Amino acid sequence: MTSDVTPRYVKANPVEGGKQAVAEAYRNLTAVGATPLATTDNMNFGNPEKPRIMGQFVGAIQGIGEAVKALDMPIVSGNVSLYNETDGTGILPTPTIGAVGIIHHPDQMITGEIREGHLLLLLGETTGHLGQSALLAEVYGRAEGDAPHVDLAAEKAHGDFIRANHAYIKACTDLSDGGLALAAFELAETAGVGVTLDVEDTPTLFGEDQARYLIACNFDQAEALMIAANQAGVTLTTVGKVGGDQITFGSQSAPLEELGLTFRSAFETAVA
Repeated sequence: MTSDVTPRYVKANPVEGGKQAVAEAYRNLTAVGATPLATTDNMNFGNPEKPRIMGQFVGAIQGIGEAVKALDMPIVSGNVSLYNETDGTGILPTPTIGAVGIIHHPDQMITGEIREGHLLLLLGETTGHLGQSALLAEVYGRAEGDAPHVDLAAEKAHGDFIRANHAYIKACTDLSDGGLALAAFELAETAGVGVTLDVEDTPTLFGEDQARYLIACNFDQAEALMIAANQAGVTLTTVGKVGGDQITFGSQSAPLEELGLTFRSAFETAVA
């Protein structure tokens, strides 16, 4: 089970933001080998008597509807919370999507185990979309550009590819907030082993293009996945490798232990 939404996307583009909330929930389930089954929506918005807020609400519903139909994840329940404001300022539009899936047999589970020598493969196309990205919001304090476009056909095709080829995949995570850079770091930090990405340009590292997964596997499994990707007509590229005790993006490196400490203590630091 999972729950997801990116409110800054919904504010910038309610339709695409609504679609993305469903798509990310779909990817989270897929990344562990599960078949997504159904969703529940938790519609949190400001004052709907304001036309802008009502527009967000209607647009998000439209996007959610398109996505659950395309990804075969019907809405089975939900709730609505409106008039969420403080001193006349509404919360960011937050149509949270909860979703459940099923792993029919333990052999279908993608357990997330990575080790020294694994290759890192990226499923999906990267254009480097930085509009409304976590990089802009968290590092630069900016909210600019459109939300990333959600290609529901690509989401479905890539999810089906992951499930059909789960036997070749040791670890898998979808790309969302923070893009490729954060996805690679989270795999590394969880396993306690370094990673190297072959790229270092900002759009490739931190762009938040949708319908993408980062996969870790051994060399033979990578070859099998490449053949399968060619047959399925999906884009799969090698982007790095696992090993050492550093996080390396191109020519830039930092100790995993140091970055992990920052990662694990950031919330406590922020609220202390």
